[in-house]
Amino acid sequence: MKRLASLLTLVPLLLPASDSSELYRLYQNGQYIQACNTGVKELHRHQDDERFISLYAFACLEADRIDRLALPIVMLKNSPEARKNATYFTAILLQKSLLLNALEEHVPITGLNLPTSDHLLSRVFDLYSANQFVKNGDTYVFSDPKNARRSYQLFLQRTGHSLNLGITEYYDTILTKQHIYR
Repeated sequence: MKRLASLLTLVPLLLPASDSSELYRLYQNGQYIQACNTGVKELHRHQDDERFISLYAFACLEADRIDRLALPIVMLKNSPEARKNATYFTAILLQKSLLLNALEEHVPITGLNLPTSDHLLSRVFDLYSANQFVKNGDTYVFSDPKNARRSYQLFLQRTGHSLNLGITEYYDTILTKQHIYR
């Protein structure tokens, strides 16, 4: 009986590691939506594991589920690396919110100087706030300053009562990927 009791105390220690391993495996295999969904289900069990929280948030970012970044932002606070990740996620979430507001409410954001990154949303935000676009109806068209063959289109998408931000990526005139940020 004593041996069984000591085994039962080890079970909670082993389960989070397997959850972390599964999340890591999914992320490494490019299965970002599945990793994000796994992370959201297991987040309550890993509230103090900043590596798990960061990996979950990066998976959601890769899966264009940036609406799920808010909780990791407030949870990532104990280590310098975690705070750096929280700042990165906060900047992207803020840029999405500002773009959404600018397009829907016609609020100018020209000249805003926010932290930037290589994330697509951040690059488009920088181009939009610098007025480096051509407006084509309700769509904003951007040329990538680092690669003339790449371009982006920014637009709003309404689904029921929901208003989403969309970015379509093009290489030459070929659509390569569409992102919908909820």
